[in-house]
Amino acid sequence: MAGSDVAALAAYLTATEAKCVADRLENGDSLTAAMAAVGAVRRKEAAALFGQSGLGLHDVAGAVAVLRAVEGAKSAPTLAMPVWTLPGNLSKAGHLTSQVAHLVRGARESVTCATYNFAPSSALWDAFAEFSSRPGTHLRLYVDTAAADGKSSFGGFSVPSTIEIAAQLPAATVLRTKKREGKLVRSHAKFLAIDHRTLVVTSANFSKSAELVNVEFGLVMDDSILTANVEKQMSFVEGDLYEVVIP
Repeated sequence: MAGSDVAALAAYLTATEAKCVADRLENGDSLTAAMAAVGAVRRKEAAALFGQSGLGLHDVAGAVAVLRAVEGAKSAPTLAMPVWTLPGNLSKAGHLTSQVAHLVRGARESVTCATYNFAPSSALWDAFAEFSSRPGTHLRLYVDTAAADGKSSFGGFSVPSTIEIAAQLPAATVLRTKKREGKLVRSHAKFLAIDHRTLVVTSANFSKSAELVNVEFGLVMDDSILTANVEKQMSFVEGDLYEVVIP
């Protein structure tokens, strides 16, 4: 095991990847099984670097110690910036809600998002379509069934149904709320998780008015652990609260 090989592995892994692989190794998974915690796009390279480093083959405790060190070194304190929509572009600090689409376009691997209303006037339509059309990317979109399927319009704009959303974003995984105890679950969460690192939480729906006209406020946070935890929570409740939409 050469120090340069371990250093190369440490430089490649993100804090979230190091944490998740270490968690799985501590839970008794084999190295091969633990590597499933790394996204498909990056897994082959990460596995090769693990092989070169020799970590995890005979000394699981040593591998976990290195991974925890990577996690700690790369887990910077949360950096939060305000995100505003204000009439007349009156915002003087932070990001504008309309700029969130640029964050999606800049994503490398993964975008997970949830919203209540997804209007065709939103700048995110084109951003989602562009991102999800790239090879090796994954877009996961959670929407509210009643908001999409129960209305023909929202705020004066025609609203696409959940099936129409899935049809217009064929490379994405679109999920809608389902019934629980006889009533449709209301999905009012509004967030985007980008590349398992950047988290945008906002009061804004996905619509032109929410992005350009209303008074809306949110935060964009650079925190891989927080972002991963949000995605993990949605994944945990997904089977109980949502169903995949088949266009």
